[in-house]
Amino acid sequence: MSKMSINDAAEHFGVSKEAIHNRIRRGSLKSIVEDGVKLVVVDGSTPKRSVTRNTIAKATLSDDRYYKLLEEQNAKLQSRVEVLETETRSLRDQKEQMLIEERIKIENIYKEKDEQLKSILSSISSQFMLNSPQLQGEEFIEEHVEAEIEIPQEEEEEDSKIISLKKYLKKLNLSEKKQEKIYKKFKKLESKDERIILKGKKYFLDVKRFSYEDII
Repeated sequence: MSKMSINDAAEHFGVSKEAIHNRIRRGSLKSIVEDGVKLVVVDGSTPKRSVTRNTIAKATLSDDRYYKLLEEQNAKLQSRVEVLETETRSLRDQKEQMLIEERIKIENIYKEKDEQLKSILSSISSQFMLNSPQLQGEEFIEEHVEAEIEIPQEEEEEDSKIISLKKYLKKLNLSEKKQEKIYKKFKKLESKDERIILKGKKYFLDVKRFSYEDII
């Protein structure tokens, strides 16, 4: 019978120190404590684990296969990660390209609409400028009359009894609204009332021969 430390016992039986402690707890190994140190009591009846070169070789081979399997799995995972990263970059690039194309389309649509709007406004403005001298509506009567052809000063001086409606109303200091109404009346009566003198597009009054109180 011999006594040995836990480390020596583990080496003796070819197991780990934890395995020795487990055997002591199970009672398959006897132990004593001397000077505060736990010792294992070994006798001839305690089976000793025989460790052969064949066993070591098998354990080494098993470990090599395990590590090789881990390396293969790690390589596969790494390859998969690289594929996923490549697909992610590709999808991100496609998304950015789509966003750029959509932005360009929207900008072109707005640009085209702006050009169409400018063309329409330009056409309306040109049409308005062309038609404005012929406007005869009630809101433009005053502008129409003010655009009348001016009578030469000599012609008006030759007939001192006649005065233009525009100058006559100006002397009366009438409001613009009142003047518009008077122009409307003259417009309606120009071909019916002999008192109204029309030269070109301008109205004249013979204030010494006629009274115009009924229409002014």
